[in-house]
Amino acid sequence: MGVWGLTLTGKTIGFGLTGSHCTLSRVFVLLEELVRLGADVVPVVSEAVATTATRFGTPDDWLGELRRVTGKEPLRSISEVEPFGPEKRLDVMVVAPCTGNTLAKLANGITDTPVTMACKAHLRNQRPVVLSISTNDGLGMNARNLGVLLNTRHVYFVPFGQDNPEVKPNSLDSDLGQLVPAVEAALEGRQVQPLLVQRAERH
Repeated sequence: MGVWGLTLTGKTIGFGLTGSHCTLSRVFVLLEELVRLGADVVPVVSEAVATTATRFGTPDDWLGELRRVTGKEPLRSISEVEPFGPEKRLDVMVVAPCTGNTLAKLANGITDTPVTMACKAHLRNQRPVVLSISTNDGLGMNARNLGVLLNTRHVYFVPFGQDNPEVKPNSLDSDLGQLVPAVEAALEGRQVQPLLVQRAERH
């Protein structure tokens, strides 16, 4: 088992952000941690992140913060990320947050967004993809897709649980505090355990 942080020095990490806007601010804390630990982080954003303003922030907010943290221009198109495959550019691809929409597309081989294309291109090289799910229907219609990906080689998960079972019994959210250990474990070909947490906290 790797010592936290040591295995990330010199690693290139693709980091895809999708449209769970309420989760984005918490994800940026982890992005900064990955950079602090020596990783070269390549940001990829979905159309929802790149174009949709919500009460949680604007596209300019998110894209500007990505530039500040990573020192790179966020990749926003399918054509920009397709070379991840033939160039073998990444050591690991992370999707955080991974919405139910993205989860469903990955489970069914649909690559019509920059983030799903980045995952497909990276998986072509039999290298790890780490998903940090944030979806209101993880135990509903998306449960079948979650099951598919749990049994897909080279796909790993940040531990997750029900974030509000009394009000939203189908909702699942990852424990973002375990994102870095999940990435390190995936780089070693392992799923960090335990996979299920008693109760995730979503704000």
